Amino acid sequence: MRQAGSLTYGSPSRDAVHAKSPDAWYNVRMMTKRTQDAGVAPTFQAEQLLWAQGMRWVAGVDEAGRGALAGPVVAGAVIVAPEHADAPVWRLVRDSKLLTPTQRQTLAPAIQQSARAWGVGVVDAAKIDRVGIAAATRLAMQQAIAALAPAPEHLLIDWMRLPQVAIPQSAQAKADRTMASVAAASILAKVHRDQLMVAYDGCYPVYGFGAHKGYGVAAHLAAIEQHGPCAIHRHTFAPLARQPLLLESA
Repeated sequence: MRQAGSLTYGSPSRDAVHAKSPDAWYNVRMMTKRTQDAGVAPTFQAEQLLWAQGMRWVAGVDEAGRGALAGPVVAGAVIVAPEHADAPVWRLVRDSKLLTPTQRQTLAPAIQQSARAWGVGVVDAAKIDRVGIAAATRLAMQQAIAALAPAPEHLLIDWMRLPQVAIPQSAQAKADRTMASVAAASILAKVHRDQLMVAYDGCYPVYGFGAHKGYGVAAHLAAIEQHGPCAIHRHTFAPLARQPLLLESA
């Protein structure tokens, strides 16, 4: 059963742990680093190691929008069944940042169709301002993971650790470049967030959210300078922290 993104999340209290075989996991990390350096597509090497240890439901987790000045942070989570790891879509996934918008939009439904389960989590700008971007990113990841059915037995996460999630997990920098399930999660997160920002563009057209998706490009900064921030800006982020809220709604 596939399950789409949910906006609820669990709060297990047990500390996260690592893969059962640290030496084996270190070897996979070295292999994936070499793969990344060589510019090769993400593979299922890390997932296969965990499948071989009996963990059938391995979820890749990644986020989009962490560094933006406006809009939510969005996380994706994807479980690929071992017997479906040879589906054609997995040979096409990449870190979402390496794909064009059209490529991402084409791949997202194919990922959802071929995955055993997938989930999306969203934390808005107001929550980011209240708790900070690191905590908000973890909340979005928790939401995405909670949406998965079956529940994952191990998490592969790009960069972050989730100490409040009682599921064994392994975090690695640039995992979206080397691990197929994490790359797939990055695509779902990016596509979902882009769709939200296009919708916000209709509410706050002076900022151009549909073009830059809330990131700090020159045109966006100029619009903030001219109009002040709006309700979906992250008011604790520089250069917004000292800006008055001039545009409450469109």
